[in-house]
Amino acid sequence: MRKTKSLINNLDWPLFIGFISLIVFGLITIYSVAFNEEFPNIFSFSEKYGKQIMWIGIALFMGIMVFLIDSDIYKKYAFPIYLATLSLLVIVLFMPPINGARAWLGVGSMGIQPAEFAKISTALLLSKYVSSLNMRALSPTNVLLALLILLVPMVLILLQPDAGTFVVFTAFFFVLYREGLTFDPFLLKFVNLIPKVRFKQTWLGSHFIPILFVFVFLSIITLLFGERNIPLIPGLKLYGSVGIISTLFVLGAIATFFVQRFGLKRAKSKAQLIIILCFILGSAVSLTVEKSFGSLAQHQKDRIELFLGLKEDPNGKDYNRNRAMAAVGSGGLLGKGYKNASVSSVRTNHVPESETDFIFCPFAEEWGFIGSFSLVTVYIFIIVRILIVAERQRSQFNRIYAYSVGMFFFYHFAVNLGMNIGFAPVIGIPLPFFSYGGSSMLSFSIMVFILLKLDSQRRHVLR
Repeated sequence: MRKTKSLINNLDWPLFIGFISLIVFGLITIYSVAFNEEFPNIFSFSEKYGKQIMWIGIALFMGIMVFLIDSDIYKKYAFPIYLATLSLLVIVLFMPPINGARAWLGVGSMGIQPAEFAKISTALLLSKYVSSLNMRALSPTNVLLALLILLVPMVLILLQPDAGTFVVFTAFFFVLYREGLTFDPFLLKFVNLIPKVRFKQTWLGSHFIPILFVFVFLSIITLLFGERNIPLIPGLKLYGSVGIISTLFVLGAIATFFVQRFGLKRAKSKAQLIIILCFILGSAVSLTVEKSFGSLAQHQKDRIELFLGLKEDPNGKDYNRNRAMAAVGSGGLLGKGYKNASVSSVRTNHVPESETDFIFCPFAEEWGFIGSFSLVTVYIFIIVRILIVAERQRSQFNRIYAYSVGMFFFYHFAVNLGMNIGFAPVIGIPLPFFSYGGSSMLSFSIMVFILLKLDSQRRHVLR
């Protein structure tokens, strides 16, 4: 009894209250959007709002069970939990496809998505493994194992295919960067084989997050100029990856000239090597993006092309995003009022999936800019609060896990909001605790309750 009282006293109440607030407002919005006059009772389990209440009840029960378990269990059994979710990710590949993806286990509406729970297990195992490493003496094997923990579930999720969850998993790269795990051990092993070249660290390996953004930029440029057949160099018919590689070569040649002409003698060889590596990696990224894009399913190509503005189809393949933006805009400053959504209501069906991936639309339409701003503020508060919780942890395991949860929230919030207002492609990412769905509700609840548990016992952890 005393132990339970101590846990409750040490609970991070601002985070818990924020989490409960989102669940309540999410349920209210689902009730409004999916309201059926024949079944007006919110506990009607034949309707989506009734089913959501059931999932909320299960999620809270699971969360309380998770909170009562000793926090050492999560670190001790991280590997078995990880293997269990990997097994589910393999099994789901042999299930009948639903909406073109093999992502569900179960029967009918009671199915779950193993990929949602793979986020938790990967976060736990990655936290356990990285916290055991000496960041000042990393070996190529250390980096490889950390990447394998991350890449194995990502590959299995991509095979489903579930592009949205795959994108969310890239959040772990930011967490690794925060903890100081770089690709330097890999690069140094090969670079230092070159005669007269000795690096203690490489710019490429130590700054892979900024480099990741550069690669994303290169990928977008490759698709933009490749699909539109616009030459990167005026007067020369160099499109797509060929244009990117040619441009990189020219820039590399110019950089090499300036290094040779004005660079320090002792730094010339290293600078030239970095230029060569940048050229090779940039060319590889451009070629890979171009080839990968060609191998995508047509509906995936359409979503990317519509998002990049390579084609327009407001009443066809871009219908969802187009109507979502119309619904958000129609809310005005103060909104149309509760249950008065017309564009995004399930009854009108102008915005498909308005209770799941596009749940922000009816909320914005009913509560307007003021309500939308308030909801965004709550999400930002929760993300910032998670980061505060992460920074006050004594245990590196706890800190890594907390940052993983924070990045998951940020990814889901940013991408889902972007989908609803036209700033991101439609890739099927739910809004945490707000969208209708059991898997998302269960996984995020368990994820948050584990974090609350770890934080409640932080004072008992030795540095």
